[in-house]
Amino acid sequence: MRFFLCAVGLVALGACTTSVPDSGAGVGFDDYDAYRAEKRARDAQLSGGALPAPDAVSSESLDATGRTVTDDDAESIAAEAEAALAEADANSGESVVHASPDNPAPTTVNTSTGISGENDFEAVGERRSIESDAALIARNRARYKVIEPEALPSRSGAQGPNIVAYALSSKHPVGAQVYSRVGFNKESKFRRNCAKYASPDRAQEDFLSRGGPQKDRLGLDPDGDGYACSWNPAPFQKAVGG
Repeated sequence: MRFFLCAVGLVALGACTTSVPDSGAGVGFDDYDAYRAEKRARDAQLSGGALPAPDAVSSESLDATGRTVTDDDAESIAAEAEAALAEADANSGESVVHASPDNPAPTTVNTSTGISGENDFEAVGERRSIESDAALIARNRARYKVIEPEALPSRSGAQGPNIVAYALSSKHPVGAQVYSRVGFNKESKFRRNCAKYASPDRAQEDFLSRGGPQKDRLGLDPDGDGYACSWNPAPFQKAVGG
């Protein structure tokens, strides 16, 4: 009795269980793949042509204008391309430009360089002749003038002492006393009077013009070496000696 009641309960429970829907079916139709196949067939029927296979590749090609290229057109295009390549090979690899009203006007190149008119025999022949060249040579010879060399002008003005010659004739170094000097405040007199000259060279020239080196009226050479206001003959001596 108990077994019978369990069996009745299982049968009743199975009747109440809902069925699981098929995932392959779409909304409003039984199978989505079948729906796609029917749609392709309907589209092909509406366009008036048969439905091509999914992996079919069209054998037609289009040119630049979108026109279908036939076999004859393909052969013509191939022949033209081959002829263009042959022309380019014969023209150092450059494409040959054929005369056509559609071609742009050539660009004029203007440069500052070029063949001179004197090197262009045709241009020279049009402008000149042997007779005109001979007349031109004669005129140039008539204008030719030889300038004779002249003696250099002498230097004007008074000739003062030459410190270069004095430096080359001096044999003793700076500070070696050669001439006697007397007087008081020789150092202060030396500094005061030497400050009046723009350079030691100017001081040496004035020193020699006033009786130096034997005489030193302004006290420019207190140590008696014959060189005024720290003037040094060494640069002149080195310049001559190399």
